[in-house]
Amino acid sequence: MHKEIIGKATLYLGDCREGMAGMSDKSFSLAIVDPPYGRGEDGGTDRCSKVKQKNGTRLQCLDGGYKKKDWDKEPPPPEYFTDLQRVSQHQIIWGVNYYPVALPGGRIIWDKINDGADQSGAEIAYNSLNQRVDVVRYMWRGMMQGVSVRRGTVQQGNKALNEKRIHPTQKPVKLYGWLLDTYATPGQTIIDTHFGSGSLVIAALERGFHATAYEIDPEYFEAACIRIEQSLQQLQLAL
Repeated sequence: MHKEIIGKATLYLGDCREGMAGMSDKSFSLAIVDPPYGRGEDGGTDRCSKVKQKNGTRLQCLDGGYKKKDWDKEPPPPEYFTDLQRVSQHQIIWGVNYYPVALPGGRIIWDKINDGADQSGAEIAYNSLNQRVDVVRYMWRGMMQGVSVRRGTVQQGNKALNEKRIHPTQKPVKLYGWLLDTYATPGQTIIDTHFGSGSLVIAALERGFHATAYEIDPEYFEAACIRIEQSLQQLQLAL
């Protein structure tokens, strides 16, 4: 299994199930993961449409040109969730409503502020840290991105500041930053079993967490490593 170390992040190109098989129980404080939902959202879909701007004009919203792959044909098997709960003390698992397992506990609802789009208006995560239903509102619809999580319903005016997308199911760094700020404690160790675009790793490095992450697709792995490296360089320049 190929390994890259970037700052406090250890990144593996390989199957997370193989990685977890060799881990001791409760090796990590917190798992924040976004496994496949099994909905065929793995690229190759033409979602080009015009998005209405504040001034009334419409801009073309491109689909990113993602290559069609097959990693989202089905969700992980029940054994994956058993492995994850064994190696981590707590878990935040996106896509809980799609999985073939019962995960009683808290929920996090991410309101994407994309009313009228042909995609889900929200995503749901399992949260083992409490029994509540917590809500975070952050705009994420093509070129329409929120200013910050605190001002998530307000569109970022300068689109040059938008987060660049490299993955068809990419979640924003700001969302993962909010998860870490809200649910994690400094010094904890974080695991991500499907790191995709690397957004969680970037948010973790920004906050000084040690993160271990897995990605099975070589192209996504390479692109995410570049993105994480660039983000870390920008962070070091800012210090």
